[in-house]
Amino acid sequence: MRLFELITIIAITAIIAGLIKELLKKRKAPPVDLSHLENRLENLEKLEERVNVLEAIVTDKGYALKRDIDNLR
Repeated sequence: MRLFELITIIAITAIIAGLIKELLKKRKAPPVDLSHLENRLENLEKLEERVNVLEAIVTDKGYALKRDIDNLR
């Protein structure tokens, strides 16, 4: 009777392991395509750089002086 119990336990363990393996395969997340996010990030970085340049121009004293002179006309 001990041999039968051992064989039964081995069989049940193998079945449960197979079920768990299949369940894990199904639960695996599909690969995600992040290329569109990378492009958007590049565009955002370019825009940030442009805004920094524009801020530097607008806060420049020479720009303010030119604006004041243009307003006198």
